[in-house]
Amino acid sequence: MSKKLYEVTPDILALTDICQKNNQIDASLYQKYQVNRGLRDVNGRGVLTGLTEVSEIRSSITGPAGESLPCEGKLFYRGYDVEQLVDGFISEERFGFEEATYLLLLGELPDKDALKNFRHLLANYRASLPTHFVRDIILKAPSVDMMNTLARSVLTLYSYDEHADDISIPNVLRQSLQLIALFPMLAVYGYQAYRHYHDGQSLFIHRPQRKLSTSENILHLLRPDSAYTKLEARILDLALVLHAEHGGGNNSTFTTHVVSSSGTDTYSSVAASLGSLKGPKHGGANIKVMQMFDDLKANVSDWGDDDEIRAYLTRLLHKDAFDKAGLIYGIGHAVYSLSDPRANVLKDYTRALSEEKGLSREFALYSAVERLAPEIIAKERKIYKGVSCNIDFYSGFVYHMLNLPLELYTPIFAIARIAGWSAHRIEELINAGKIIRPAYRSVAGERPYIPMNER
Repeated sequence: MSKKLYEVTPDILALTDICQKNNQIDASLYQKYQVNRGLRDVNGRGVLTGLTEVSEIRSSITGPAGESLPCEGKLFYRGYDVEQLVDGFISEERFGFEEATYLLLLGELPDKDALKNFRHLLANYRASLPTHFVRDIILKAPSVDMMNTLARSVLTLYSYDEHADDISIPNVLRQSLQLIALFPMLAVYGYQAYRHYHDGQSLFIHRPQRKLSTSENILHLLRPDSAYTKLEARILDLALVLHAEHGGGNNSTFTTHVVSSSGTDTYSSVAASLGSLKGPKHGGANIKVMQMFDDLKANVSDWGDDDEIRAYLTRLLHKDAFDKAGLIYGIGHAVYSLSDPRANVLKDYTRALSEEKGLSREFALYSAVERLAPEIIAKERKIYKGVSCNIDFYSGFVYHMLNLPLELYTPIFAIARIAGWSAHRIEELINAGKIIRPAYRSVAGERPYIPMNER
């Protein structure tokens, strides 16, 4: 097939001019018709579109006059404070992602026997990739983007499932558990194929180990020698727990609800959510944080000089540095104001890992930006609520210290978030609501038809 078919030609550019001219909507009309763009009000709060018991994000409290006041952020999984969940499994020295997945899917915390059986079930499903799937699907036509590879693999698994279109809850739960178990292999094998065929590197395809947790298996599958430290596996597990779920309104989870409400199959629903998560405004944010810090390190000579860091951050906001988008990546959140509890939890363990890796100086730089950025944003911008660092601010640094490739940052997010997607899909199906169909108001005027010879 000709390469020119995949290029923007002068013909396409000419059509683009027409397309852009006829698709521009007057921005003032959104205010006139009271349309909340992005389904958010002027204060950034999401428009209420549904109910859920899966998780809760708390970022404000009601004041004495009924007003909404910002507060320290809280995140609850099925009513349990995530910070307490993390303290529980870390203090008792066990991996937490499987436990969090059980809680999100089934709505209650497992006891020892239930958790053991659940881990055994996931281990069985990890070994359930169809014969030759890696060779015939993943290793052929590898993509430069691992999220596309992951979505393609998920859609292909549909053809291997004799009950693919059955949306009864037992079958959807089975499909969800199977995909949760398989995601690490689909993502890592996709990356191994990419680096082999595109970068000419050696190809390593390790089999998952039944006795290992999800985080341990990711490191085992990825590294040529399958070696990792206890701290590395614990912190990756913590990152998976913190990314597993975040309310029904985030873009990819809302996609899960929308697509599931149509009655479609699990594989199509998950593929749609993967497409959402791939977007740089959603799942790719920690990559932007890493790239921004690379630029900062190259342009700030003294990492300990607050004034020099302030000057760089100000240039970011003025669109004079990095990608000239006017953003300090990793700072601020659509919901949280004073703090993101996930970032608070991750920060302490990021510090510990930086000490193990000999990167304490880099951690100090992150801490300085976290401290200075809200002050500069408040000075430069009109804000309706407080700003603080979000989980993406530290997660990218964690993945960097774990020597994870940038290409896997968003797939690892997906490995975690499919637990939340699955919980919301099941909730949507059990409550069997109407198909989700919000309204769009047409602002186009009527026009009389023009015969061809008069155009």
